Amino acid sequence: MAMYSQSETEHVMKVQEVILRATSGRISWADAADILGISYRSMMRWKSDYHTHGYDGLFDRRNQTPSPKRVPFEQVEFVLKLFKEKYFDFNVKHFHEKLLSDYGIQLSYPWVKKALQTAGYIPIYKRGKKHRMRRERRPLRGMLLHLDASKHAWITGSQTQWDLIVIMDDATNEVYYAEFVPEESTASCMKALRFVIETQGLFCALYTDQASHFAYTPKAGEPPDRSKKTQIQRALEELSIEHILAFSPQARGRSERLFGTWQGRLPQELRHRGIRTIELANQFLKEHFIPWHNQNLTVPARDKGSAFVPYQGNQLDRIFSIQHQRVAAPDNTISFGKFTLQIKPSSLRISFAKCSVKVYEHLDGTISVGYGPHSIGRFDAQGRPLTEKKGPLQSNGKIIRARFAYKARSQSKTYETINQN
Repeated sequence: MAMYSQSETEHVMKVQEVILRATSGRISWADAADILGISYRSMMRWKSDYHTHGYDGLFDRRNQTPSPKRVPFEQVEFVLKLFKEKYFDFNVKHFHEKLLSDYGIQLSYPWVKKALQTAGYIPIYKRGKKHRMRRERRPLRGMLLHLDASKHAWITGSQTQWDLIVIMDDATNEVYYAEFVPEESTASCMKALRFVIETQGLFCALYTDQASHFAYTPKAGEPPDRSKKTQIQRALEELSIEHILAFSPQARGRSERLFGTWQGRLPQELRHRGIRTIELANQFLKEHFIPWHNQNLTVPARDKGSAFVPYQGNQLDRIFSIQHQRVAAPDNTISFGKFTLQIKPSSLRISFAKCSVKVYEHLDGTISVGYGPHSIGRFDAQGRPLTEKKGPLQSNGKIIRARFAYKARSQSKTYETINQN
């Protein structure tokens, strides 16, 4: 069977490109005729052939060889119109999936991409010239987690930009946590890390950028000073989790590609559902988008098993807090910002004057004061005292005093018996 020559194929591709541009309205049919060097009447005939026979109609059919590609003109016109009017902000992959799932149109991804590029609806990107080596994934879940955030106009048509915080597994691309926040901060990243540890367990290492809440950098452009730890570095060290800093966006390629995919899908899905508030957007993330990602965009780990280890302690409330060192005043008060925190009497000491204590800003907004492992006061976000559950080491010390009193009575009876004998 005869095959089309390379030159003829290239010519047909050029003709198709011009026809698609005219079909999409970017140029007039008269301009299309001028570009191809033919009369307007011939242009209308070629348009008719393309309308009747699709891509096949552009070939010289005198050799009786059918084209390997043939898409009806009505379908081409419908696809371009659909993208222009309804899916204009979708990426090609997302739009290609919608064609199949919502309209039952079975077209190859390369054809759809080429048609949209030819019509001028999407740009044609050139590959970068720099050669980079691929970094192999970790073999087990929980060996390395990526924590990153992306500031983007997630709500189409809104000037407000939110930060989207994501924690993803290096081995599988599985997303364990994602949340929209007004601004990425120490507290919002601590909240994400605590959630993963509570739901998955302790992991081996965390990969982040060099934002100020991840690393202390004295001057812009200089390497981070590892002798001074941020609150997050201190928390990771207490949990024996290795902290790895990335020194370029390319080094965070996996999280960058994830955000590239999400930026091409998530705003469009939110627009389709009429979601415009951060609360509803986070609900959609949790209930729909994260499960969809973990079902469709993950890869199996190289080895079976998991590197996650259950957390056995009860100190996460303190570990994932912002800690401040203070010295108690002679009147047993702590100066903290605009608040004066009063320490109540305790059985631990007669007075805490001039004692070194720690003030903990917890993720729920409350404040506590710690003396070693003991809690000697808890306050709300306005510095007002909160009632705590009574325990052996609480500040009122009733149980401890009762035990000492019982022991003293027992010793007294023993002494009386010895004296009588």
